[in-house]
Amino acid sequence: MLTLDKARPGARLRIVSMDGRGWVQRLYQMGLLPGSIVEIVSNYGAGPVVLRVMGAEVAVGRGIARRIYVEEVKES
Repeated sequence: MLTLDKARPGARLRIVSMDGRGWVQRLYQMGLLPGSIVEIVSNYGAGPVVLRVMGAEVAVGRGIARRIYVEEVKES
């Protein structure tokens, strides 16, 4: 398991859990909830992490991305 800020561009990931309080509700509204499949669009090591969820691209700040735990989705 890794955090969203460490994921490489192009990776398909499943959100496992989120460590936080007030901002978690906002992420839920954006479609980022445990079990959601996301694809990393860009992650350059600075600035926001851009990801695709349910066909929409969203940007997540690096501090919040450090608190979102994900796992790689195995292609079958």
